[in-house]
Amino acid sequence: MTLQQLTELLGWAALINIAYLLLATFVLMFFPNAIMSLHSKLLTVDKSKLAPMYFNFLSIYKVMTLVFIISPYLALKIMGY
Repeated sequence: MTLQQLTELLGWAALINIAYLLLATFVLMFFPNAIMSLHSKLLTVDKSKLAPMYFNFLSIYKVMTLVFIISPYLALKIMGY
């Protein structure tokens, strides 16, 4: 795999991850009751505990996307690949 191919791969991965992060955020913002009801039944978790778990998931997902996908992509773009 060349650096050009790696740059393209990271670019598409960044786009997909950002799209998923936005989708998950909007779903949790606009349909919280439906999502909490579904997850509380599937995972047998109390609804009051789900909101912090969602926030934790979104924050960790965002940081991992930034550190492992977007940062290397930007570094390779700055280097000219």
